[in-house]
Amino acid sequence: MHEQDRSGQLPGLVMALREQQLSPREIETRSFEIISGLLPHVDQRRLDWPVIQRVVHSTGDPTIAHSLRIHPNAVQAALVALRGGRPIITDVRMVAAGISKRLAAKLGCEVVCAIDDPNVADLATRQGITRGAAAMVLLAGQMDAATVAIGNAPTALFALRDLIRSRNANPALIIGTPVGFVGAAEAKAELVALADTGVPYITLEGTRGGSAVAVAAVNALLRLAADRSEA
Repeated sequence: MHEQDRSGQLPGLVMALREQQLSPREIETRSFEIISGLLPHVDQRRLDWPVIQRVVHSTGDPTIAHSLRIHPNAVQAALVALRGGRPIITDVRMVAAGISKRLAAKLGCEVVCAIDDPNVADLATRQGITRGAAAMVLLAGQMDAATVAIGNAPTALFALRDLIRSRNANPALIIGTPVGFVGAAEAKAELVALADTGVPYITLEGTRGGSAVAVAAVNALLRLAADRSEA
């Protein structure tokens, strides 16, 4: 009797849930409307507003907008790189997995992550460095005019800094948002200091950040690039 009653209630429960559900598009639209209302002092006509909006959306934290640091040339540099089909290089699989494969493929951009490459592990062991740093070293030859997104490993960002300073890498844009209490804030401060090399950046001050933030920034830029390529 108990099982029969339970099964009899299920159709009504499913119908009630369906009535409460919104489509993913509706959820996103409502979320962005709420974010716009929560950030009235941010100029929402600025070119980088979609990046700010998606980072806030990914974290559920409107206060994070005040910690974002976006170089004045960052969005334009990304649009040129992405519309030119240049690769998107990531530090970890979590960032690579979150990037829109549909939009990247539409623009002809390969998403590259070498963290699991046996050559990376070998280099890391031989040099006594992390795999994140080793991956940046091995991918340096693919970085010319590419977008590099580092969402997890401060050591990857430090390695990328050294590659750029020694003129062994020349990315179009660096998205650097590693999270944590050891090296993350310092690595992001070094990224901002790289502006004197002419490489623009998108980053987040302090200890906050993570793969989701890097993914949000990349996907916002991919959407902008895809939309403008159709204009």
